[in-house]
Amino acid sequence: MQPFPLSPVATPLIFERSKPGRGGTRVPRPIAAKRAADVLPKAALRRDPPRLPEVPEFEVMRHFVELSLKNHHVDRALYPLGSCTMKYNPKVNEDMARLPGLAGLHPFTPDAACQGALELMHTLGEWLKDIAGMDAITLQPAAGAQGEMTGIFLIAAYHRSRKDTARKTVIIPDSAHGTNPATAALAGFTVKAIKSDARGQMDLATLKAALGPDTAALMLTLPNTVGRFETEVTEIARLVHEAGALLYVDGANMNALMGVVRPGDCGADAMHFNLHKTFSTPHGGGGPGSGPVAVKQHLEPFLPVPVLAKEGGAYVRQWDRPQSIGKLHGYGGNFGMHVRAYTYIAMLGREGIRETAQAAVLNANYLAARIEKTYPMPYGRGLHECVATGTPFKDQYGVKTLDIAKRLLDYGFHAPTVYFPLIVHEALMIEPTETATRDELDRFADTLLTIAREAKEQPELVTGAPRLTPVSRFDEAEAARNPNVRYAFGQ
Repeated sequence: MQPFPLSPVATPLIFERSKPGRGGTRVPRPIAAKRAADVLPKAALRRDPPRLPEVPEFEVMRHFVELSLKNHHVDRALYPLGSCTMKYNPKVNEDMARLPGLAGLHPFTPDAACQGALELMHTLGEWLKDIAGMDAITLQPAAGAQGEMTGIFLIAAYHRSRKDTARKTVIIPDSAHGTNPATAALAGFTVKAIKSDARGQMDLATLKAALGPDTAALMLTLPNTVGRFETEVTEIARLVHEAGALLYVDGANMNALMGVVRPGDCGADAMHFNLHKTFSTPHGGGGPGSGPVAVKQHLEPFLPVPVLAKEGGAYVRQWDRPQSIGKLHGYGGNFGMHVRAYTYIAMLGREGIRETAQAAVLNANYLAARIEKTYPMPYGRGLHECVATGTPFKDQYGVKTLDIAKRLLDYGFHAPTVYFPLIVHEALMIEPTETATRDELDRFADTLLTIAREAKEQPELVTGAPRLTPVSRFDEAEAARNPNVRYAFGQ
């Protein structure tokens, strides 16, 4: 493999390209137009023109194209962030989200005047319930973390409704996403962390010992952050329910399960989806996110208002729900994300959804098979992602996982997630997703193997990376403490 440099040429800021009087297209003044001074009060008029760059249109285009060549994005090359699902996004989804009747819909539009949008959201909810194996759903949460918060609030409301107020603890395994303990703490619960077993899965004996009359819920990431499916999930659910607690499933990794396994069938009481990861525009699409929460029937009364329903052939937003945890987000959530997810699921269909998950698992395991002899995987191969350790390179050659990640930039790849999950030292968490071709997987695997040889033979090549990017490695601690992000005019 040969390094693949990004554009190394220094790019002046758009303001540095600007020169007084330079411009591009000029729009003729309308005949009937009045001067601003004739229609605006004097106090509203500017004294000086706005500080906008004065450049022709073609220079604006060239400037942004040049900037795009200095960065990585999903439209350029593989972006294998584990736990973030950075897959390629079909552009038709973006086209649908930009349709004027959808993009321009006012959030306060009365129900009778936006039946098409409400039908789209209702249908999306029905599809997600089917994929989850659940009975009810809310599309309101604006991201996965807010979905987690919603789910834990629902569980808290459920226990309050039963006057079971002693349940103050949420159990979370060490293979969970970091937002899980933060969510539980935010909701007022005490977090009880438990360790995984040698397989990277939940240890049933440890779980049994942790469960008690104070347990409100278990938050279980499925598959977990080392890519492992909890093969004893039905037994886990039984133990949790016997203890009087509920099972919350973190569905951030549903890209491995959709159409194959339904968490509701495994005993989950509630779960969230990350629409922006699993069902189009994952993270890199410019935002925002969406984290719908699907629940079993016993949690349905507590869903946030308004709840979308169909009554007498019309779609309505129900507000009169006395046990609701309240309102989370305007217009039932980030509607643009709903449009994208609806389009994605409608295009794929039931079989396509299943094949997507299967391809994601196949790609991750193919990549794991290519690199596992060089990059050890403490918990073996997983489902949709492979989690390797860079410990041998650190111990033998002084090359850290961060160095490997930086060197990948020189070869035209974005790095995978590093140093997470915490239960894997010097972790490299790689998720190729279903959209990577075999050719691209081979190129990525070959690059990792090349970097491994460099670490052994010329470690300084790796520890000093990146070498071919427009910006070399900087002091990250200093940059975090003293960021300099403001452009000073005239300097």
